[in-house]
Amino acid sequence: MLHKTPGIVLRAIKYGETSVIVSIFTELFGVQSYIVNGARSSKPKASKGNLLQPGNMLDLVVYHQEQKNIQRISEYKMSYIYTSLHVNIVKNTVALFIIELLQKSLRQPEHQPALFYFTTTTLQALDLSSTQVAANIPLYFTLKLADQLGFRVNGHFSNYTPYLDLQEGVYTDLPPHHNYHLDATNSEITDRLLSVPNPLDLDKVPLNKERRRFLLYAYLDFFRLHLPDFTELNSPPILHEILD
Repeated sequence: MLHKTPGIVLRAIKYGETSVIVSIFTELFGVQSYIVNGARSSKPKASKGNLLQPGNMLDLVVYHQEQKNIQRISEYKMSYIYTSLHVNIVKNTVALFIIELLQKSLRQPEHQPALFYFTTTTLQALDLSSTQVAANIPLYFTLKLADQLGFRVNGHFSNYTPYLDLQEGVYTDLPPHHNYHLDATNSEITDRLLSVPNPLDLDKVPLNKERRRFLLYAYLDFFRLHLPDFTELNSPPILHEILD
């Protein structure tokens, strides 16, 4: 049966002489694997294979059968055309971090429309953003993704609750008796990031490169504490090198 759904390309792998198997985060079916025949052919039609780059947002017409691990695509086209993301090295590296974090976090082909649309909104904002905003988007996206996955940060920073306990996901009055917590300064910054209503407003949270690096690894520890199968990402060292 054919279904129409938007999707975000996560990964494409060569298959055979002319085909690719592409992992796509779809609005209707969550993360799915699709085989696309002829995407690497020398024929002009094969230029559509360029649409299957990680981070691209597509309008899809797909075949879907629950019992199959690999589905098929009937039609696909761009649903949003980036103006700068693929040619700006900072934005492109941030986008690859977002895509890798999704790959590591989304295990089951679960219908998650709120997360899907949050991701598309963030990628579009990244495309339109300044460098200052783009540099803060990894922190913002990581925190908000945790919320979407069900282990949000609870409470707010205050003079009475100045410490963020990453293990419990809550602001506390005293530092906990373990290493997975943030001091008052970083706890306050985290609260400010979580309070930003639109990613394009992230330039209102000015941060230097050392602070960004520290906070990103702390937020990834937050993921490891709450997602048992969460494994190390490859993109953060590249991201920090580019942002430096």
